[in-house]
Amino acid sequence: MSDLAAKAQALRALHRPADPLVLANAWDAVTAKHVEAAGFPAVATTSAGVALALGYEDHEQTPPDEMFAAVARMAAAVDVPVTADLESGYGLGAAELVERMLDAGIVGINFEDSVYVGGAGAMLDTNEQATRIAELRGAARDAGVDIVINARTDSYLRNVTDPFDATLERGRLYLGAGADCIYPIVAADEQEIERFTREFAAVNILLRPGAPSISRLTELGVARISVGGGLSHATFEAHKQLLERVRAGDNYW
Repeated sequence: MSDLAAKAQALRALHRPADPLVLANAWDAVTAKHVEAAGFPAVATTSAGVALALGYEDHEQTPPDEMFAAVARMAAAVDVPVTADLESGYGLGAAELVERMLDAGIVGINFEDSVYVGGAGAMLDTNEQATRIAELRGAARDAGVDIVINARTDSYLRNVTDPFDATLERGRLYLGAGADCIYPIVAADEQEIERFTREFAAVNILLRPGAPSISRLTELGVARISVGGGLSHATFEAHKQLLERVRAGDNYW
């Protein structure tokens, strides 16, 4: 078994309902090393953190070559499996997306159903996104490799009439198309999250203000918990505050 195949299997096995994989998302090689050194069993990247660190805005504004170079540096810096937030794929076809993932040394993908390439963000039709997930799974199979697909749905972010029911519909189709985990980003209601964990094999919840705690999400049966761009935003803000102290003539420590 190749190293990447073993890492893909290890990453998938870490998605255990009521014993979740907690991901402290990194944005460069040093933060990836910090995540591994802190004892986390996998590293996830944050598209927002990477974009800001490279001088871009989030939402697919980072050129694909620069994004893949960044995630490749993170994967090379650690021994644990790496899953990358690749937004909606940066306009790349499934085969090229899988090829670039493997070249970068990553075995998981965060794949969302909003697209920003070419203009303002728009949520894709449910069936269209399910087809894209099936194509991604098929491209990996054709390449003889394994990848872990975390299917993010933006039902709670968009002007959807009933985001709960929309998430149920999308989640069923996405899992049926080959996704490993469903990620209803910004979902925070405990009853709804518990329903999702009963419905889907693996659920990812974003850890943020207003969301249940890690311990509570564990009780609710969540299999994956992400901090997303939260740590990067907090770090960048702390840096700004330190700069203000230095500029004012104070010690920064």
